[in-house]
Amino acid sequence: MASKTKSKPASKASPKLPPVDQKTRGLIVDLADKVVTAAEKKRDPHLDIPARSLSNTRWNKSRRIIEMGSQTNCRQLFNLSQAKSYMQTLLVATGCKQLIDQQKTTSIRGLYYLLKHTIEGTREETFATQEECDPMIEDLEVTLESLREELHVYASNRGGMVGPITLIDSGDEIDCARMGSGGYSIPSIVEADVIQFKKCDAKYILHVEKDTVWRRFNEDKYWKKHGCLLTHGGGQPPRGVRRMLYRLHNELKLPVYCLLDNDPWGYYIYSVLKQGSINLAYESKRMAIPEARFLGLRSRDFGRCKLSPSVQIQLADTDIKRAKQIAAYPWFAGKKGWQKEIETMLTNGFKLEVESLISKDISYVTEVYTPERIDEGDWLD
Repeated sequence: MASKTKSKPASKASPKLPPVDQKTRGLIVDLADKVVTAAEKKRDPHLDIPARSLSNTRWNKSRRIIEMGSQTNCRQLFNLSQAKSYMQTLLVATGCKQLIDQQKTTSIRGLYYLLKHTIEGTREETFATQEECDPMIEDLEVTLESLREELHVYASNRGGMVGPITLIDSGDEIDCARMGSGGYSIPSIVEADVIQFKKCDAKYILHVEKDTVWRRFNEDKYWKKHGCLLTHGGGQPPRGVRRMLYRLHNELKLPVYCLLDNDPWGYYIYSVLKQGSINLAYESKRMAIPEARFLGLRSRDFGRCKLSPSVQIQLADTDIKRAKQIAAYPWFAGKKGWQKEIETMLTNGFKLEVESLISKDISYVTEVYTPERIDEGDWLD
């Protein structure tokens, strides 16, 4: 009788990592190796976290983007005030490495629950709240110089696109000209290993602030008549939308025109799209679009378009304060056009929403205002 030998169960092969994941995983492993090396040399393990603050940002005039400075904060294990945040940072790194190894993604909320547990032998939780976890994700991003999406962590989708472009999304072919009234929902992760551009016949991108305005343009088939891509970001555009616009602009060489409200918030949204944001200064090089143009709404449009006084929204004290802050931004301070724009709004004493153009005609914004401004080259840079 032949003897039976107990065979070992076959180990599950790890999926082959795409190049971008190999790079990100390597950065996480290098971070861990530095901690081990410090411990072996009986030195205090620490992390140097670049400071995410206004004082550590600078305006790069030649590149026309906001950049992060060189200041760092030292986070030490053997400092009682820093030990918890130190360990939380490494815990987030461990969670992201796990996601990369398994070729899985999760939401910011999902990562919080993946890492949340009671530390053995104590009543202490790794993370008491989501608010404790979120800054650690951002710290890891800036420390590794990697996008959150490269760490396999995503935010909720907010933003849409329609127009003459066919793309591949996770292996599925998507024709954005055949997406109905809702359009293509721009995902949080839009990197090249997930989304590839197959064919594009658009001449430019028209980015509008809100879904309500986007729906008017989509219903009127503006994108079809004028051969453009129509996008929105649901207000302040999330990272996925900004990255998508960046890729479309840089890879397909499409000009970006922004149709936003005539108020400090609309000006700020444009500033973020064009120069980058202070909070994400470390990612401006992969998100900011210095060539983006502000199409409107303009402060002079109340008179130029002969709008009714009933559409005026009086400026609040917070609006006035915010407008003056924006006017003082280095990237606006030296531009006569923008100084006059903001000064006119303050002199008017009121702000206007893009929807106010409906008072002229339901399709005035799509049939008259926007095509005329683009044809005339009437925009702010």
